[in-house]
Amino acid sequence: MLALDDLDRGLIHALHIDARAPFTLLADVLGSSTQTVVRRYRRLYAQAGLRVVALPTPRGSGTHQWFVRLTAATRTAHDIAVALARRPDTSWVRLTSGGTEIVAIIHTTPTGPDAHALLLRDIPRTSGITAVSAHYLLHTYLGGPTAWRGRVDTLDAGQQTRLRAGSGAGPEPGVPRAESAGSAYLLTDADRVLLEALREDARLSYAELAAATGATPATAARRLAELRSRDALFFDVDIDPSLLGVTVSALLWMQVAPSRLDAVATELAGHHELAVVAATTGPTNLVAHALCGDAEELHHYLTRKIALDPITRIETAPVLRTYKAATTLRTP
Repeated sequence: MLALDDLDRGLIHALHIDARAPFTLLADVLGSSTQTVVRRYRRLYAQAGLRVVALPTPRGSGTHQWFVRLTAATRTAHDIAVALARRPDTSWVRLTSGGTEIVAIIHTTPTGPDAHALLLRDIPRTSGITAVSAHYLLHTYLGGPTAWRGRVDTLDAGQQTRLRAGSGAGPEPGVPRAESAGSAYLLTDADRVLLEALREDARLSYAELAAATGATPATAARRLAELRSRDALFFDVDIDPSLLGVTVSALLWMQVAPSRLDAVATELAGHHELAVVAATTGPTNLVAHALCGDAEELHHYLTRKIALDPITRIETAPVLRTYKAATTLRTP
């Protein structure tokens, strides 16, 4: 397995602060040469699955997100997970619970002839699936634009300040931010074409974006700047967490009294062990994703840190395999 050093970790942290920062700026902040930083980026891309992608915010894209739990026979679970991962309307496809449960996020359109087609028609008709539960994602407390702290703990405050000052990056990553209650900016067709290119590689040059969208580099730059200023998109850095010392990953399905849900979720969003905290519908109304160094660390977290009185029920589902991250397939 590829071993990451401080320069690799610093580069990953820097990309979380500004995914499109020029290599010259990254090198200056990291105290290295531009050539070395470019070489490290390419190595991480080729050997560690590093991907920098841009994603639309759900409100801006007009889509809904569902956590879907599918129970399947062990002999069919892998094939079903692969098929789901290859769909453009899915993300974070994982195999959990002894290899018999598939968990995925499905993105649906609220209206139209194909609205919720995957949930209502395709999945129930799939051979091998024995049970389905869908949990509508109501609010994200941690995750999405907010990075897991295990990826953003390398650069010191001075380096982070220099990077933001040099690139015009937004709020500090790793700090949960509330979703705006105001009206959302709705993406135009031209915006969606641009985002499709950025979904594959958020570090494409403006010339490459222009070629992909049929616009001029100046138009691509202006359109991207507007989307960023309106918080209509966010950048995500995808890399295998095992390279950062994670050997145990688990989804935590929790039940919390509605009157305490916001307070509990806000507290959990500050925990270093968690990469995702989100409120959902269903018998369990709070889901979290824990990333730990080993089983003992997860046990310590569950028994001593997350044991809050308002949590009346918790189900721990170990993640055995990730087939798809935000947009990146991890399977042939």
